[in-house]
Amino acid sequence: MENAVETEELTRTFGSLVAVDRLSLVVRRPEIFGLVGPDGSGKTTTLRMLAGILAPSSGRARVLGFDVVRQAEEVKARIGYMPQRFSLYGDLTVQENLAFFAEVFRVPAREREPRMAELLEFAALSPFRNRRAEYLSGGMKQKLALACTLIHRPQLLLLDEPTTGVDPVARRDFWSILYRLLGQGVTILVSTPYMDEAERCSRVGLLSLGRLLTAGTPQELKAAYPHQVLEVRASPVGEALALLRRLPQTIDTQIFGESLHLVVQDARAAQEPVRRILENAGLRVQSLRPIAPSMEDLFMALLRPDRAKDQAP
Repeated sequence: MENAVETEELTRTFGSLVAVDRLSLVVRRPEIFGLVGPDGSGKTTTLRMLAGILAPSSGRARVLGFDVVRQAEEVKARIGYMPQRFSLYGDLTVQENLAFFAEVFRVPAREREPRMAELLEFAALSPFRNRRAEYLSGGMKQKLALACTLIHRPQLLLLDEPTTGVDPVARRDFWSILYRLLGQGVTILVSTPYMDEAERCSRVGLLSLGRLLTAGTPQELKAAYPHQVLEVRASPVGEALALLRRLPQTIDTQIFGESLHLVVQDARAAQEPVRRILENAGLRVQSLRPIAPSMEDLFMALLRPDRAKDQAP
């Protein structure tokens, strides 16, 4: 079976800005592939090129076996693209929105009612079928947008930060739907700025400034992490951060909620020097423990050469 997405040196520029920089990527069938990175990393531009609505400046991309430039209409007929601001119609009900998109995607008339009923049930929207879209919660709007995207049974979903701005429960529900779609054989390419969502993907690609830093399963990427992490709980946390950045053993340190992740070569050997410098400064140390690196630790490690380059005189 052919791959769902294949890109080779895919590039998009806007004047002097390189939004996507020679991206070479493979998305297999079926899997959930996460494009992960902060704002400005090229996620949206990449998805727009793959959806056939933005032409690349150079390079090539094939989606479901079709060239995104020469066969854009073939691509559009077989994918479901959900941009960050999906155009739901607030003055239409949930069911009317689905009916509108069924018309747009030319779903055969005899299939429309059964397909809409199936999607309403699938997305847990049946009790709200007659509610106007403007009165839905943020999470329910996203589920309706996804249902509209699925109306024509696409083989590939391109989802651009679909859970941004929704509450944690709605995010969990949305990902439960994605897992069910994966079980039905649908391939999903989803962009997200959230590192915890990267953990939920079959494979991920980490993007920065339009460049692909690395790609693989979350387990593979974390196993390749070159350092160790010591979790430090001390207060005040800001003072602890400043002190630990001066330790000779410190490679990097970042705040994670109420704790610090201290990146070192040997987490166990670093515990005593860390405790000593903090307690000598009068800080209260609640706990020190080596932990497995997170996806965010990995991403920060990959960014470190660029950060050092930017900070160089």
